Amino acid sequence: MYKLILKLAWNNAFLRLSRTLLVIIMIAVSMSMMLSIQGIYDGMTVNMIDKTKRSDSGEVSIYNPEYRLNKVLQNSIKDADKIKAEIASRSDVSAVVTRLSVEGLSATARKSAFSNIIGIDLEEEIAFGEFDDFLKEGEMVLGKRGAVIGSELAKTLKIRIGSKVIFSTQDSSGEINAMAVKIKGIVKTSNISLDATALYVDAKRLYAFLGVKESEATQIAIRSTSETLQQALQARYTKLDVKTLLELNPMLKQMEDMMVIFTSITFFIVMLVVFIGILGVMYVSILDRIREFGIMRAVGMEYRHIRLQIFLEALFVGLVGYASGALLGLGALLYLQEVGLNLSQFADGLASFGMDTILYGHMELSYFTNTFYAIISASLLSVVLPLKKIKNLNPIDVIKADT
Repeated sequence: MYKLILKLAWNNAFLRLSRTLLVIIMIAVSMSMMLSIQGIYDGMTVNMIDKTKRSDSGEVSIYNPEYRLNKVLQNSIKDADKIKAEIASRSDVSAVVTRLSVEGLSATARKSAFSNIIGIDLEEEIAFGEFDDFLKEGEMVLGKRGAVIGSELAKTLKIRIGSKVIFSTQDSSGEINAMAVKIKGIVKTSNISLDATALYVDAKRLYAFLGVKESEATQIAIRSTSETLQQALQARYTKLDVKTLLELNPMLKQMEDMMVIFTSITFFIVMLVVFIGILGVMYVSILDRIREFGIMRAVGMEYRHIRLQIFLEALFVGLVGYASGALLGLGALLYLQEVGLNLSQFADGLASFGMDTILYGHMELSYFTNTFYAIISASLLSVVLPLKKIKNLNPIDVIKADT
């Protein structure tokens, strides 16, 4: 019996081939579009988080508790070199760097802007987060007088490669001091605060300029995949402020939450379209075969067998639609991962949010598994209403029906 029901369900699912193909195409296109949108949304978030980790905070950063509220040299970490060495020796840490940063004024002959000068060890930064990948123009060279500047700060100051910049600030003795640098490179990290304010110079030169001991630092940034690292460091360094990436960048957390909401809304709309599409096809299909079902019940076939057949018909349509949509969606996601979506015409607007002009997609297995469960659920639920029409009619009425 069940073998016969399975065969009938398969044949009837594609009895009206053009109608069924239309629903399958609708499911496939809707699903591929949803997967593409979800991939772009997640890709934007993942890309911004990754670049923020590499250019600034890592997974975890350590500060003097007073520094983030009052960014002065007196609020630096005093034994940063020893702490760095101790953290670097941990097996769950892949990279660690120290940075010295101070606020001041960057000026050219015509323009000036508030900025942060950041002393870095270029080799360590490249090992930490491939810092040279952020180079937009020029060369990644610091040297004795060289400097690298954030892309938005360069626009504000109208700076080109080779331009000279005077940076002035208060040194460790409280005196206003100034240094001249020559711009060797322009970087774009997609970190809004860094691109708009950062002026990078060699750490040793900045220590000498500010009169600060090289054992001090304003930030210790750490790369690690350990989920328990923050708790371990908090327990070890109780007098320091240990923060994760999302704690330091609440906007990224907010963006991540917003993307989840947008994706959920898109997912719901697409599944509603799938539900309505399959419902329409199955309802019309049942109406076309109402006499057939009446005869089947009249000769003794139980309602549960008819119900199983109709559920299988909807399931077959949903599965074929899902398979087609999965192939289309996979192709779209692979394309977005490799080529990306070019939005260079919106470059200025995207830059204000710290986004690149080319948006690359992201892909996870959960995209396909969640969609599979949703489409199968929508397919099965779509036949509940048509089944009621058969269940509520007796066999004689069904056989006599003109429809």
